[in-house]
Amino acid sequence: MSESLFSGLKVIDCGSYIAAPAATTIFADLGADVVKIEPPGAGDPYRQLPRIPGNPVSEHDYAWLLDSHSKRGLALDLDSPNGQEVLHRLVADADVFVTNYPLRVRGKLHIDYETLSALNDRLVYGSFTGYGETGPEVAKPGFDATSYWARSGMMDQVRNSPEATPARAVIGQGDHPSAMTLYAGLVTALFQRERTGTGTQVSSSLLANGLWANSYLATAALCHAEFIPRPRRENLFNALSCHYQAADGKWLLLTILNEDRYWPVLARCVGRADLLTDERFATQSDRLRNAHALILTLDEVFDRHERAHWERVLGENNIVFDIVATPADIPHDQQVHANGLAVSFPEDERVSTVAVPFRLANVRTVPPRLPPSIGQHTDEVLAELGYDAERTAALRAAGTVA
Repeated sequence: MSESLFSGLKVIDCGSYIAAPAATTIFADLGADVVKIEPPGAGDPYRQLPRIPGNPVSEHDYAWLLDSHSKRGLALDLDSPNGQEVLHRLVADADVFVTNYPLRVRGKLHIDYETLSALNDRLVYGSFTGYGETGPEVAKPGFDATSYWARSGMMDQVRNSPEATPARAVIGQGDHPSAMTLYAGLVTALFQRERTGTGTQVSSSLLANGLWANSYLATAALCHAEFIPRPRRENLFNALSCHYQAADGKWLLLTILNEDRYWPVLARCVGRADLLTDERFATQSDRLRNAHALILTLDEVFDRHERAHWERVLGENNIVFDIVATPADIPHDQQVHANGLAVSFPEDERVSTVAVPFRLANVRTVPPRLPPSIGQHTDEVLAELGYDAERTAALRAAGTVA
């Protein structure tokens, strides 16, 4: 194994909530020195998200563990000139700066690209917004539920039927894919810097990522395609690409595309070889024409056993399917652990988090460190910037740092 890929790379996380900070977490997992900037006092409001009613209840701040682990914490009041001076010193030899603060706020705090790039022409500046940096809605606030899911058309299309209410988004479900896009842009900019010697600004938004995630249907719309309303499950066009509920109330999903090969296998492994001689289901065209009847028939079949039975039987017969897992299934998923997709914290093995979703051969990720408390590394970071103990104490007394 080589040393950490980004050892020596200095990254500043000056964002809030999820998408922008999560991009810097990937850098941290690959060895970069990431400094998380938070306001003194309550810190990043993302720390409080799991306490909102309706979220999973835990003694651990799992949101903060996920997106702020392996970072150093600096509590800094960016509203004050002294706080801005500290940040500007930090930026002077940084490699990457990331923020998702509103554009007007960046100018007020003097953390906009023009200001910071003038201090360090090698700086790669990551800018993340809800709706982009131009246009009539440039100042509109947004979260992934609104800018990513609702605006992109996905929230409409993933509902169970046309008459159903729009589907509800899962927290962070748009933010984390967006973070990966921002990370890709930042790494691309670092590659450009290797060639040109100068940094640049990388921009992305929740709206851009929502459209990219929904690009199949978005492109169809842009090409003036006619959209067919999605039917209810029992009226789907193809019974072999459908959800089925087992006897224990748990669900699984069939996705059989090669029907000529696997329709006979499915019929036999579910104990219904008689379906192969049923003229309603004899050919693929017959099965499509009689999909409603076949769905009702398979509903009865799958209701005879619990999901674990079908998971074993379908798996042994190479049927393309999967369980519709609940979050509670994830800690017990052997495939997740076999591939290192969840990692525990050496400092506290009671807690784990999701790992970076890619691997480079012979490049190791860093074992995760617990995320910082508010201002945990303030003195350490200030000392590296040349502040002596007396000056640091004065900043703390003035409320500039904590």
